[in-house]
Formats: sequence, C-alpha cells, structure tokens
Amino acid sequence: MNRICVHWSTRFRTHHGKRHLGMSRRSTTGISPARALDVAGRATAAVFGGYALAALVAAACARWLPMARVEAVVAGMLVSFAVYAAVAIFAFASRSAARAWIGLAAIGVPLAVALAASLHGAAA
Repeated sequence: MNRICVHWSTRFRTHHGKRHLGMSRRSTTGISPARALDVAGRATAAVFGGYALAALVAAACARWLPMARVEAVVAGMLVSFAVYAAVAIFAFASRSAARAWIGLAAIGVPLAVALAASLHGAAA
C-alpha cells in the first residue's frame, strides 16, 4: 500500500517499512555520454577559453590604455580576473558547449587580430 508520510517521525520510512535517509530513488546508470561530452566542452571553454580571452584582454589593456605603461599593465591584469570569471559563467550559462566556443571566438578573434595589427604597426 502506497501512502504518503505526513508525520515527522515517519519521514525516514518508505511505504515498505524500510529505513532510508529521505533521499529519492534515482537511476544509478549515471549521465549519458552526450551530456558528459557537453559538460567537458563547457569546462574546457571555461578553463582554456577563459584563460586565452583574459590574456588577450590584459594585453590589449596594457597596449591601448592611455596611462603609464606600468599602470596600464596592472589595470589590464585586474580586468583580466573579471573577464576570466565572466567567461566561466558564460560557458555554463550558454545553451551548449558549441555556443560557448562560438561566443568566445566572436570576441577573441577580432581582439587578437586588432592586437596583432597594433603590435606590428599596422594600426595605431
């Protein structure tokens, strides 16, 4: 007979009378390979993509901020910590790992091209 436990003293008992710790029954098969691959892609985007984008932003700030070089480098490094955290949040908030990588590329590639052009004298 299935009945819902309503009294606090019976919350550790199932309808079969066996004791458990109030945890629901879940499948023990684990996660699917597709889901594991998606999480691995997001984690890779967060760690490596975040590092790459934070490094690009730090270099761009050091190069383009109109202040003393030492202050620009320090400001760029401070901004890079916020960028790294934002990329990690973005990687897991996006709909898929592919969208996370596309978003990182959409920001990182133009920034890298502009920084490279700036370092080689093609742009001011």
